[in-house]
Amino acid sequence: MESHTAPPASLPGSAYDAADAIGLLHRHRFVALTGAGLSTDSGIPDYRGPDAPARMPMTYQEFVSGPDARQRYWARSHIGWTRMRRAAPNPGHLALSRLGQQGALAMLITQNVDGLHEEAGSGRTGSGLCTLHGRIADVVCLSCRARTSRRALQSRLESLNPAFAARHGEVLVRPDGDVELDSVVGFVVPGCSTCGGVLKPDVVFFGENVPKDRVRRCYDAVDAAGALLVAGSSLTVMSGLRFVRHAAKRGIPIVIVNRGPTRGDDLATMTLDMGTTPFLTELSDAHGA
Repeated sequence: MESHTAPPASLPGSAYDAADAIGLLHRHRFVALTGAGLSTDSGIPDYRGPDAPARMPMTYQEFVSGPDARQRYWARSHIGWTRMRRAAPNPGHLALSRLGQQGALAMLITQNVDGLHEEAGSGRTGSGLCTLHGRIADVVCLSCRARTSRRALQSRLESLNPAFAARHGEVLVRPDGDVELDSVVGFVVPGCSTCGGVLKPDVVFFGENVPKDRVRRCYDAVDAAGALLVAGSSLTVMSGLRFVRHAAKRGIPIVIVNRGPTRGDDLATMTLDMGTTPFLTELSDAHGA
């Protein structure tokens, strides 16, 4: 593996094109960090793209504040899950899975909770997969810590709230499965089937910390990598940006592919303002050639 080499300071990230970035990544076994922009081609809008509406996600502190907040969350999530579970991996997800199988990808770190990387086959062979913020398909009890599937909870929600989803028609689903609803009056939220405790999606809410062992695993992967690829993330939150900062401190080449600017652009070796699907597909094709 080549030593970590930064580009000449006279060549800003914008001076490079996809071929340059693919050439750099082709020379290294790399770590990929993905964000919501990767799933837009699966029909899930991102948080901060040009078509994403402004919104304030529910924080952990609000979620645990009382039953009214949890009723709002689960009513909206009930609608969102009904739509979100129809999403399928797009060619960008499939390309990352192939890159793992090809031995090019050492670790895939995703900030997404939609589970589409798993559906595409990432993490099964060739490379590791870390779901940094958890998976919306899993549910945890805050009392007894029992874990169940969201699919099972959805059946309970449908039984307790018949026709609730049908009354609200088509709505815009956000990357965390949330939607906007005018009213959640009468929506019934079940407790844990084991102990009756409060149920929460097994994802990291705003106001929560990513588990330390998960963060350490990602740092270790970046340390061992020849390069870091950021795909479809504006790096607005520190949970992803910290790995870019860590790579930069260690002199590890960084490629950022995203529509629009990111908080990590000044640390990047190369930046590309483009969609992730065409870039990842071309990258996988280059490694398979």
